Amino acid sequence: MLCDICKENEATVHFSQVVGDKVRKIDICEACAKAKGLTDPGSVAMLGDMLGEFAGEQMPAETENLRCPACGFTLANFKKTGRLGCGECYVTFEGGLKSLLKAMHKGERHVGKTPGKAATARDVTDRIKALEDDLQRAIADERYENAAQIRDEIRAIETKTMPKPAK
Repeated sequence: MLCDICKENEATVHFSQVVGDKVRKIDICEACAKAKGLTDPGSVAMLGDMLGEFAGEQMPAETENLRCPACGFTLANFKKTGRLGCGECYVTFEGGLKSLLKAMHKGERHVGKTPGKAATARDVTDRIKALEDDLQRAIADERYENAAQIRDEIRAIETKTMPKPAK
């Protein structure tokens, strides 16, 4: 397989980037990897930028000449290090960062992670809370048959999710 950059040498370095349901792949030779600085472990932060350039995505031209008023950081500094200089940089480079983050990640906002069991427990707790609110409204409105159905649904969820007693 030939290098996607120089189209001359055999590709020995392979990168994949998954964005949503799309997979972007780039296969490059060792010489092009060195030229792009991808042999230095600290430069891997620039990989997303390189994949974006390869796919034809560019940072908006107006952000290229911006300089952070607080720390003097430039977009070139960000591209080189993969890090911003200060909190104000996020505001200064917002336009360019949004497109870059969308290309590299699922979204442009960090939403954190929740472990699977904790997420499931939270979902069950939220569902029971909503049903209890519905139950209280049904009782207040004297919809007793509806209230009984809601009560049974709450019990079914609790029975299914309660830990089994040890023997």
